[in-house]
Amino acid sequence: MQDLSYPGAITSVVNFGDRVKGFLAVPENQSGPFGAVILGHERYGLVQHTLDLTAKFAAHGYVGLAPDLFSRWEGDVEALNRGDVRVTLTDDDLRSYLGDSLDYLLNHPQVDPNRIAAMGVCQSGDYPLVLNSVRKEICANIVVYGGAQARVWEVDEARPVPYETILDGIQAPILGIFGEHDQVVSVDDVRHLQDVLQAKRKTYEFKLFREMPHGWFNSTMPGRYRPKEAEEAWSLILDFLNRVHEGGFPQDRVIWKFESDIAPDYDFTTKVRLA
Repeated sequence: MQDLSYPGAITSVVNFGDRVKGFLAVPENQSGPFGAVILGHERYGLVQHTLDLTAKFAAHGYVGLAPDLFSRWEGDVEALNRGDVRVTLTDDDLRSYLGDSLDYLLNHPQVDPNRIAAMGVCQSGDYPLVLNSVRKEICANIVVYGGAQARVWEVDEARPVPYETILDGIQAPILGIFGEHDQVVSVDDVRHLQDVLQAKRKTYEFKLFREMPHGWFNSTMPGRYRPKEAEEAWSLILDFLNRVHEGGFPQDRVIWKFESDIAPDYDFTTKVRLA
């Protein structure tokens, strides 16, 4: 992880909490206070894609903080970055890393403490929901092709409390972005999450993008990246955050929105992992 420069953003590597390292991006030539977003990285660790997203938030007027959720892991980081190994985080780990990240932003002089959102992508898709279930300071949750796959519903040593119980504690609205051709998160998985959120009277907006594979938001993976749809998704995220901050999701109302474009003969078993 490097200290990189991006147009419109001032970036740095910061250390905070219980041995957590993170990538911080602050809007350039603006005084604030700013809204902020905590970004969870994919299974590869804190690699370029997450740094790019963090800095992009700053260019759009948000403080972005991407914690290295493997900061205390002592394994082979290069193998992790290549995707050759996978690290499993417990929900206690997540609450620790993300809670420390939230505390860092709550105490940052340029952050509006009432406008802090959390976002997860792929493996970290459910992480904002885990955080928001115990930290009510989160004002919005953004889930990008994650947070619904079969694995997140499994009860085990990493997740001893059922996911449905975790979802009980969510108070902030959720934006979910998914793809029709995703080989990890099926349409049925998305509908399962939708059904549970409705049963629990939680506010959500989901969009299922036509023909999008897993990873289509990631510009560092040419075989998966879909620039047109990625920009559309980015616009959805910014619009969602703007509406949250403008009071568009009142606490005394529950809002459900689900937009999809899929083939009538959709078959999850035909979906494959792209390079």
